[in-house]
Amino acid sequence: MSLRLQINLIIGLMLACFASLLIGLQLQDTRRSVADEMEGANMVATQLLSRLQAVSQQTSMNDMRDFLSQLGRVRANEIVLLDLDGNQLYHSPPPVYKAGRDAPQWYSRIVSPSVKSREIRLAQGRLLVRADPSRAVLDGWDEFVPMLITLFTGVAVVILLVYWLLGRALRPIQQVVHGLQEVGRGDYDIRLPDMHGQEAQMMGYAFNSMADSLQEGMAARERAREATQALAQSRELTHVIQARIEEVRGQIARELHDELGQQVTAIKSVGMAIAHRAKGVDKQIEDSARMVMDCADAIYEEVHQLVTKLRPLALDRFGLQDALQDLWEEAQSRHPNVQITLSVDAPLDKLADNLATAVYRIMQESLTNALRHAQASHIEMQVRQNQDKLHIEVKDDGNGPAKDWQSSGHFGVVGMGERAQGLGGHLVFEALLPQGARVWAELPLIHNPTHG
Repeated sequence: MSLRLQINLIIGLMLACFASLLIGLQLQDTRRSVADEMEGANMVATQLLSRLQAVSQQTSMNDMRDFLSQLGRVRANEIVLLDLDGNQLYHSPPPVYKAGRDAPQWYSRIVSPSVKSREIRLAQGRLLVRADPSRAVLDGWDEFVPMLITLFTGVAVVILLVYWLLGRALRPIQQVVHGLQEVGRGDYDIRLPDMHGQEAQMMGYAFNSMADSLQEGMAARERAREATQALAQSRELTHVIQARIEEVRGQIARELHDELGQQVTAIKSVGMAIAHRAKGVDKQIEDSARMVMDCADAIYEEVHQLVTKLRPLALDRFGLQDALQDLWEEAQSRHPNVQITLSVDAPLDKLADNLATAVYRIMQESLTNALRHAQASHIEMQVRQNQDKLHIEVKDDGNGPAKDWQSSGHFGVVGMGERAQGLGGHLVFEALLPQGARVWAELPLIHNPTHG
């Protein structure tokens, strides 16, 4: 049911109640007037006819009848003359006022009072006097009908007028509803025109503001969707690039370790042979040969460090557990004044290659940052498993994160975060109180399919 119809029904109900009240008051007033009229008429007739009782001894019933006939109708009363046997000798004539018309029965029952007959005893008979309210009721009906017509006409006119005025007043709401329907269909460019009335202008302004905000929100959502899609594609590309980089690093590391390592070993062997032959024969050649051996050792050490940075061979040959152990031992040997602890509480032998590589790189980058930039004296490295998650944590008591670590150029932390997000996990880099820093990562477990 529309608001317009609801308001019209409410107003119509109120008008109906008001009309009913007026009708009730009119009927009550008419009933009271008829009752007063009947009381007065009956009293006059009774007083008049009571005089006949005194002369009834000297007057015959025929004379009494002739007198009543000459008297005629007495003010809204019916007079009946009966003899001692109950025979009717006279009945007053019908009323001539508005003769031939009577009010409806239902109306007469409502406004007519209870009528009582009065009896006057005569010497040779009796008189019955009964009030007749029909004329007074008819007068009331003649007044009631025009009032009823006027009232119903007024109510109908008021309802129609209110319905029309409500249509004009509620037109802005219809425009707002139409606008909302268009927005629901996806038309976010719709705007309401200027409308008359303070409330209508407020609704129009609110709707247009809502439409502007909704359009901006949809545009922002579309931009966010595109950005999310681009970010997902970028992360996927980054993941592929990182996998390719790791693959190339592994190839270079193996080539350096196998080919260059063999060549350096051969150079050292030749130098050792030359030094052995020149020993005691030519001091200069012996010293030169030993210098070549020292250079070969230095080259081999640099190659070993370079191979470890590119791709630890232990990670591919022996697994993540041994690779982390080698990382810890090398860091401890290079920084004997720093206390470094490694705790592994998780089975690492069945991890997928990309997960194992990510864990190693995050641990390697975190350890490097703590040793190179934080000037820490104590570093804790931990890997543990919690249900289907792998947790990585590296804490130190150093200087803490640099103030500008979130600005561009700090690719180490960004790279660790990208690795974690690429595997469906996340990474946190935060400062510790009173000093120090903490790298914490949570990665979903991915097992190597070859191990089940």
